[in-house]
Amino acid sequence: MSKPFRVSIAGATGAVGREMLALLEAREFPVSMLSLYASSRSAGEELYFRGKRLVVRELERDDWLASTDLCLASGGKMVSHLLKEWAEGSGAVVVDNSSAFRMVPGVPLVVPEVNPEALDVGASYIANPNCSTIQLVLPLKAIHDLAGLKRVLVSTYQSVSGAGQSGIDELSNQTVALFNGKEDIEKNVFPHRIAFNVIPHIGTFEQDGYTDEEMKVTRETRKIMGLPYLPVACTAVRIPTFACHSESVMVELERQVTVEQIQKALAAFPGIRLDDDPAEHIYPMPMNCTQVAEVAVGRVRRDISGNNAFNFWVVADNLWKGAALNAIQIAEELHRRR
Repeated sequence: MSKPFRVSIAGATGAVGREMLALLEAREFPVSMLSLYASSRSAGEELYFRGKRLVVRELERDDWLASTDLCLASGGKMVSHLLKEWAEGSGAVVVDNSSAFRMVPGVPLVVPEVNPEALDVGASYIANPNCSTIQLVLPLKAIHDLAGLKRVLVSTYQSVSGAGQSGIDELSNQTVALFNGKEDIEKNVFPHRIAFNVIPHIGTFEQDGYTDEEMKVTRETRKIMGLPYLPVACTAVRIPTFACHSESVMVELERQVTVEQIQKALAAFPGIRLDDDPAEHIYPMPMNCTQVAEVAVGRVRRDISGNNAFNFWVVADNLWKGAALNAIQIAEELHRRR
């Protein structure tokens, strides 16, 4: 039996870090020692794990190296660059939720249900994909194995929690202000008012008119799927929901299949929950996917505008499967391989 890990969480007081902590406990991950790290302004905070009080410490190299076999990192790109340097040659493994090294050759980009073989290289640094990419590649993998992907179009409808606690607070504060008849609505996180609005803009616009958030979905999907030339186009939209990201997906396929065959393949795929009975008003929605481990898929139907193409709808909790849970699942896979 594999020995338990000495685990550290970098960015433990953030929204994703707190979910990592809760999931380590809920999933009974084998931990021999747990160390919690954050920035200097959060050092000294107290969090609980398995009934024990833990004090959050400021991240320092020697302390981190002495207490870490496995680090779950959600402290942002600057922290990620430090951790990558510290991990090299130390024997520690970092699972990083930031985008800092996702597309760097030699850094595995992993969704355990889709490409666990990427961990075979034994790298000391492993990247957790973008939240929208993670929930997309599960159904894509199921369908690709069935009929071969030829082209993918996706529009994401992303909750404000994708922008962190500040995004959640901004939607909440704006909603209260509007209900109280205030005309001067404060906005700091999003470029426009998000309450009762939809913003077709996430990230920074690039020269071709796509945002970096949209291109993350394109590039990361190709890397995870092992399909470097797969045509993938994305439009990323921010919507006024607190939790879960939704996606409308169109796939064009290489081989002829039926809707029923696709539904069967989705239902059988690990990590997918098929919610697909429109006559009974059963389809994925954020309200029934919050703090759910599975990626929910529904509204599977043939695309009437294209040859051998299909549409479907995907919803997942962006803080769970889209971030913290996927990192924990990577850690579980690493422990099984130890």
